[in-house]
Amino acid sequence: MEYNHIVILKNKARLQLRNGTYSDGKAVSEVFNQTHAQTDYLLSYPDENSFDSEQEAQFLQKKTESENAIEILAFWDGKLVGTAGIEPIGNKYKVKHRADFGIAILKEYWNLGIGRALTNACIECARTAGYKQLELEVVAGNEKAICLYESVGFQEYGRNPKGFLSRNSGCYQELILMRLEL
Repeated sequence: MEYNHIVILKNKARLQLRNGTYSDGKAVSEVFNQTHAQTDYLLSYPDENSFDSEQEAQFLQKKTESENAIEILAFWDGKLVGTAGIEPIGNKYKVKHRADFGIAILKEYWNLGIGRALTNACIECARTAGYKQLELEVVAGNEKAICLYESVGFQEYGRNPKGFLSRNSGCYQELILMRLEL
């Protein structure tokens, strides 16, 4: 799936949102490792990254060629600052109407509207792909993300009290399951 738009943020900065391509593999791999080291809200830690730059490049190319999956990259003054994507929950008839959403932004670029821009772009792509439901999991302590998701229409439909086990605190993190009907 392809996507390419310029978004004007609340501080009047221009943000380029476009689908990732094979040539973005190294940059995306580096940003993945940075974002996953900066917060305990994401699924994995940098040392758990199973992709090297070449595998990331192949992953991005596969998503570009897909009709129902995408990885959108956010560029601030030409610098990759975040990624977000959608992918099918599965290809069986009973679940092919559902897509999973994920997002990660470099911490120094939080609270600038990039998360909203990436989220809205993924919602648009999910609709274009024909999905009827977009789903995500968010750590209950990530209040800003929850507010963003609710503001664009996501609704909580369940909780997993021991969804994540944090290396940093040694404690479990509750996950909120959210969905958006498209």
